[in-house]
Amino acid sequence: MSGELYSKEETLKMRRRLVGSSCKLFFPEDPVKIVRAEGQYIYDEKGRKYLDCINNVSHVGHCHPVVVKAAHEQNKLLNTNTRYLHDSLVEYATRLSKTLPEKLCIFYFLNSGSEANDLALRLARQYTKHQDVICLEHAYHGHLTSLIDISPYKFRKLEGQKEWVHVASLPDTYRGPYREDHEDPGAAYASEVKKTIDEAHRKNRKIAAFFVESLPGVAGHIIPPTGYFQKAAEYVRGAGGVFVCDEIQVGFGRVGKHFWAFQLQGEDFVPDIVTLGKPIGNGHPIACVVTTKEIADAFSGTGVEYFNTFGGNPVSCAIGLAVLNVIEKENLTHRAAEVGRYLMELLNQQKSKHRLIGDVRGAGLFIGVDLVKDQEKRTPATEEAEFIIRRLKEEHIVMSTDGPDANVIKLKPPMCFSKEDAKLVVDALDRILTAMEKGNGNHAKPPPVLKHQ
Repeated sequence: MSGELYSKEETLKMRRRLVGSSCKLFFPEDPVKIVRAEGQYIYDEKGRKYLDCINNVSHVGHCHPVVVKAAHEQNKLLNTNTRYLHDSLVEYATRLSKTLPEKLCIFYFLNSGSEANDLALRLARQYTKHQDVICLEHAYHGHLTSLIDISPYKFRKLEGQKEWVHVASLPDTYRGPYREDHEDPGAAYASEVKKTIDEAHRKNRKIAAFFVESLPGVAGHIIPPTGYFQKAAEYVRGAGGVFVCDEIQVGFGRVGKHFWAFQLQGEDFVPDIVTLGKPIGNGHPIACVVTTKEIADAFSGTGVEYFNTFGGNPVSCAIGLAVLNVIEKENLTHRAAEVGRYLMELLNQQKSKHRLIGDVRGAGLFIGVDLVKDQEKRTPATEEAEFIIRRLKEEHIVMSTDGPDANVIKLKPPMCFSKEDAKLVVDALDRILTAMEKGNGNHAKPPPVLKHQ
């Protein structure tokens, strides 16, 4: 029924033979073969429907007809590079500019979030004439060599920390040193950034940039405390650096209250550089760097052209405009706020019922459920989280985990996700947790499960 070339078994066998083993599969012992998708649903080769709770790339819904049509119509007409004039490039930049603070007014278009963060690093270094970067513990900013170097999530497993990289404490109010009962955790975590800067200065290092995910995802779906960005930016700019907000995971209305996650910190905070990716093209490879005229002028001052073969091409811009149109027409930012609020309410009810749930945190449709073995010690429940994810797959619900201990169940579904979907997910989670507790006493512990290879 799917028109597939190979059986699932043949596809898996060929993948193992032809594709690098470091390219991982979900559920490697029994992967899902997806042959089509629509809205918030994906379908396997047997026509079984799965609710997709983690695909923030297909932002307005898998294969949205408006986006598909825009790509097709523009592809029939023209696709070329930005060395020629075409209206869709400037129209797209204009539309994006209306969602951002006035100061952020110069745009560079690229193909991936990794490309965007790499360019942001170049911009910061050229503008400040400094070399060093501050990043957060457990951060992930992309797969290029330059970005592995500022991603502790990766470099701690590889060659280690470079001398020009400085790691500040993650602003985690659940597990970090300054928790939910602290009088001003934002200022306290910002003081850790100041300590990081002071330590760098003692080594005669100069700070070019502070890279931060507006809502750290891989680190465990962290919601930085209010005021953290403002105070940290004060310290960073005082040291001659710039503040870079990585919105690649969480932009375009996902947080509900605002179009951009950095705006959760308040109207008085404006970053110097913002990077965009993933949801920007609803599955089509687009990315963007937005910055100030001053930083862009310093970059142009080198006399070296910045050219990206595919970045900002007419098809990509048509798709980007279509995504913005759908977000606006279907009121998806408001929907994220409303459905996200409902989902948080349901999950917090489960937190009161099941001791395995230590924390529920999020904004809009970016939510993390932190599983713990012990509520007091907040010990990560890694095996339990893995078991739950596999059980949810059996219920045809696709979810995954994040966090350094892989114990945070993450929810970042397509924005067409509904209240009915939210209830279906939470009801399934409730059934699984209840069965675990009944089968294993008060301390929910799963039966042995296969580990990821």
